[in-house]
This record gives sequence, structure tokens and C-alpha cells, in this order.
Amino acid sequence: KPPLRLEDEALLVGEVVGPHGIAVPEVHLLGQAGLFEACGAGDGRARAAGTLSRQNFEVLSLLTRLRQICCHPLLCYDGYAGASGKLELLEQLLTSLLEGGHRVLVFSQFTSMLDIIAARLQQENISFYMLTGATKTKDRLRMVNEFNKNDVSIFLISLKAGGTGLNLTGADIVIHYDPWWNLSAENQASDRVHRIGQKNNVQIYKLIVKGTIEEKIRLLQQKKAELLETAIGGEGNIINMTIQDIMALL
Repeated sequence: KPPLRLEDEALLVGEVVGPHGIAVPEVHLLGQAGLFEACGAGDGRARAAGTLSRQNFEVLSLLTRLRQICCHPLLCYDGYAGASGKLELLEQLLTSLLEGGHRVLVFSQFTSMLDIIAARLQQENISFYMLTGATKTKDRLRMVNEFNKNDVSIFLISLKAGGTGLNLTGADIVIHYDPWWNLSAENQASDRVHRIGQKNNVQIYKLIVKGTIEEKIRLLQQKKAELLETAIGGEGNIINMTIQDIMALL
């Protein structure tokens, strides 16, 4: 049973697993559903791309676009003015968490997605910190220390930049906005709050869009963790996977 209870329990439709409690809310495509289907039509073009190296390039590009649409179509479609089901769920979830006095880390693989989230938080006059690969070392240390001591309740972090080397025991909630190929990278990021000095129960949320590539990534994480670790290496690079492995995600 997860340690966290939200007033709006409908947000928590999903499974709860793991020693620390991992909730997987059910997310649906809203305005981006048509874009996802149209982008998925590129599957045939990728399969017909010719050489294996060319196929790999085409498919990897397609997978990235599909993942971006799940996060927010603005990541790959300039001028998009529709809704994003995942962003709307995140906003509702953050509202409930902040009202409950929780402190939250939000991880994403896409720094441009963090920019979109940051803009929404600014519109609502919600204070936050943000750490990416562009953050200077001195600012990185300062923000971590301040977050663990002050009242700012949200820290936006890029998975690659903040997955290791941080001690963020001031947080008791971790949200993975999008799944990454390498489950160990997600676990390392979550471990930022499971450090010496953590006194709170920790809840982890993984936002997975139903019926999309994100569900397939998560299934691959669960069923083929050892194989995936071997195939992608520590940096989460899927270029070493076979074309058959990659095609199975489409």
C-alpha cells in the first residue's frame, strides 16, 4: 500500500509495486492522439529505408518523435496549440502534492520538456529549481543545498544531468515524466532521495501514456532488464540493439 494518499484518488489508477511504492497513473492522449497516429505511420517508411544502418537511423528518429509526442507535441511540432494529456495530469498531480505538503523531484529525459513544465509553473507563480546539463557546477551545488533546507517544493531535473551525484533528501516524491530505455538510469535518479538522512516515506510516480510506445518501453524494462542492460550499455544508447529489437517497440 503506497504511503501517499491523494484526495483525488482517480489520479492513481494504476499499479503500485516495489519496496518504496511505485505508482503508475493511467495517462491518455488528448489533443496529440492524431499526431501520434500520423507519426506512427512512419513505421512503414522506416522498414523500407534500405540498408540496416539507414533503417536504424530512421527507426531511432521515429521512436524519439513518438516519445516526444507522448510528453508534449511541442517538442517536435512547432506551433502546436492543442492539449497534452500527460502535462495536464502532471499539473493536477503537482497541485494535490503541494496541497499535501509534499516536496517533489520531476525527472525528464527531454530538457525542452522541462522548459515547458517550468513555463507552466511560472504562470502559476510556483517556485521551483531546475537542473540540466547546462547548469554550472557551483549553481548545481547551491540549488541542491537550498532545496534540502528551504520551502521551495519542486525540483525539475534532466535524467542524464541529475541521475547521479545528488543528495536530495528534502524530497519525498519522485515523478518520472517519461520512461527511459535503461531502467537502472531511472532507479539511480530515484535513489537521489533514498540517501542517508531521509526520514520520510518516499513515493515514486511513473507517467506512462496508455496504448503508446511508453507502455512498450516499460514492458521491455520489466521483462528484459538484463538483456536491455547488455544491449544499451550504461548510457542508455539503443544504437547497439538489433533492428528486430527496435522494431518490436513500434
